[in-house]
Amino acid sequence: MLKKTLLAAVALGALAGAAHAEDLKEFRIGILGGENEADRLRNYQCMTEKLPAVLGVEKVSLFPAADYDGVIQGLLGGTLDYAELGASGFAKIYLAKADAVEPILTTVQTDGSMGYYSIMVARKDSGMTKVTDIKGKKLGFADPDSTSGYLVPSVTLPEVLGAPVKEYVAETGFGGGHENLVLEVLKGTFDAGTTFGSGVGDFKDGYTSGNLRKMVDKGILNMDDLVELWKSPLIPNGPVVVRTSMNEDMKAKFKKFMMDLPTSDPACFSAVQGGDFKGFTEVNVDFYKPIIDARKSTIGG
Repeated sequence: MLKKTLLAAVALGALAGAAHAEDLKEFRIGILGGENEADRLRNYQCMTEKLPAVLGVEKVSLFPAADYDGVIQGLLGGTLDYAELGASGFAKIYLAKADAVEPILTTVQTDGSMGYYSIMVARKDSGMTKVTDIKGKKLGFADPDSTSGYLVPSVTLPEVLGAPVKEYVAETGFGGGHENLVLEVLKGTFDAGTTFGSGVGDFKDGYTSGNLRKMVDKGILNMDDLVELWKSPLIPNGPVVVRTSMNEDMKAKFKKFMMDLPTSDPACFSAVQGGDFKGFTEVNVDFYKPIIDARKSTIGG
């Protein structure tokens, strides 16, 4: 019996050692779906070049998921080390396994705020000008795990419309991520759709950051083709999360790298974040409690 116990202890020790060694060899970045994969990989390329020296790892690997849930499952399973999530995506992880990841930072908008907005858009030639015009129309959401693209509209629109969303509109569906959702609105698959933006600056520019701005900057969206029907209450900016079981030294080095990035490499910072931001600020789970509670009560996990 003692021999078996010792063998078990040795095996556990070996696993712990392997986990520690893994931290030192490879750093794995999860990238949310919904945007062209080549663009996502290009935006994060600067991280693969800079982080090995900073963290003392042999390589940094990028894992662009097909959708939000791909990254969420990777973080829950411990196969990813870092990702940038929306608040609802983090809430899903927290409700499934509270100690899987740690939220360490979030972005600060150019005006100093720590939030952004769900933005409902429609084609300008649709004749719609306000949110109540979606009555009897097809409404598209970005992704089931998106805060701005699904959770917040689901929670806040019924009060604005005076009825549950699915009773007010003829049909709802998902666009397969924010970029695709807007493209589907432009194609006419949906009469209107929910995406996100900073709400800072002008709608005609796609605001200072967010999906609309990224699409404008890539040359695949002309804001003159869209009209804004609705803007949500302020949503907490999503977290930068790291795997909780990562060794503390690596966490500290990574956090410092990210905090310094807006000044050490503004182009890299802007590429990864998708627009103009002032920088990062520290956060913890408490910052996301309202979204965790909203997700638990409306989606259940």
